[in-house]
Amino acid sequence: MTDPETQAVPEITSAPLPEVQPEPAPTPVPAKAVTAHEHEIGAAAAAQWLLSVIVIAAFVMTFIVQAFEIPSDSMERTLLVGDYLLVNKIAYAHGGLWSGILPYNNLKHGDIVVFRYPLHPTQHFVKRVIGLPGDRIHIVNKQVFVNGSPISENYTIFKSTQRDYFRDDFPTTKYISGNVDPKWWIQMRKLIEDGSLIVPEGNYFVLGDNRDDSLDSRYWGFVPQENVVGQPLLIYWSVNRESDEDEMETPAPKQNAKLSRFFNGFMRMFRDARWNRTMTVVR
Repeated sequence: MTDPETQAVPEITSAPLPEVQPEPAPTPVPAKAVTAHEHEIGAAAAAQWLLSVIVIAAFVMTFIVQAFEIPSDSMERTLLVGDYLLVNKIAYAHGGLWSGILPYNNLKHGDIVVFRYPLHPTQHFVKRVIGLPGDRIHIVNKQVFVNGSPISENYTIFKSTQRDYFRDDFPTTKYISGNVDPKWWIQMRKLIEDGSLIVPEGNYFVLGDNRDDSLDSRYWGFVPQENVVGQPLLIYWSVNRESDEDEMETPAPKQNAKLSRFFNGFMRMFRDARWNRTMTVVR
C-alpha cells in the first residue's frame, strides 16, 4: 500500500503558445507627380481669375463709381480737406451710356455734384446745385434768392467779416473781383434781367457751402450738363490734412529720406484719420 504522503504528483505542463507573426508593413503609395501640363492649367486659371478681377474693377471705376479726394475747403463743413469720396457716376446719366438701361435722377436744388471744371475740364470740382435751367438767381448780403424767394441753407458757413460787394451781392456790374474769369464777366452781363441772373437751358448754377471762400459759378459761370460726373455717395475715408503742414516743416534726414517719408505717410493715414467721418453718407 502506498503512503499518501510519498505518492508522486503528476507534472503539469503547458502547451506552447503559437508564434506571433509580425504584420507586414504597408506598401507606401507613391505621391502623384504633377505634370508640367497641370502646372500650366493652374497658372492659366490663376491668371484668368486675376484678369477678371482687374476687368471688373476697371469697369466699375470707369462706368459706375469713382474715388475722389477733396483738395480744398470750399465745401466745408459738408466736405473737408482730406475726405475721400465714392461718387455714383450713373446717378445723373441723362444722355449717357446708362440712360437707356437704368433710371437716372434729374438734378435738384441742393444736390451735391462732382463735375469737370468748365475752364479746365481735366480738373474735377464738387459744389452744391443752387440754380436749375430757367431759374433766376440773385444774392443780397449773402442771402440767396431763387425765383424771387429766399432759400434756407443750413449747410452754409460764413467766415469773412468783411463785405465783398461782388461776392455777397451777386450779380452786379458795379463791382468786380480779381478772381472773375474775363469771358464769364462778359457773358454774365448779358444774362442779367431785373437784377437776377438767368440760368440758360442745359446749365446749372453752383455754389460752395463755405460761401466766403469758394470759387464757384459767381466767378467762372455755369456748369454744362455734359460736365456733370456724378453724385457723391459716401466718405469712405477721411484724414486730417492740417498735420501735413507740420510734417513738411520738419524735413526728414537725408539718409533713407524716401523710406522715412513713406513710413510717416503710411502711419499718418491711421494716426490722423477722422474716424467719425469714415463711411458716412454725403448729404
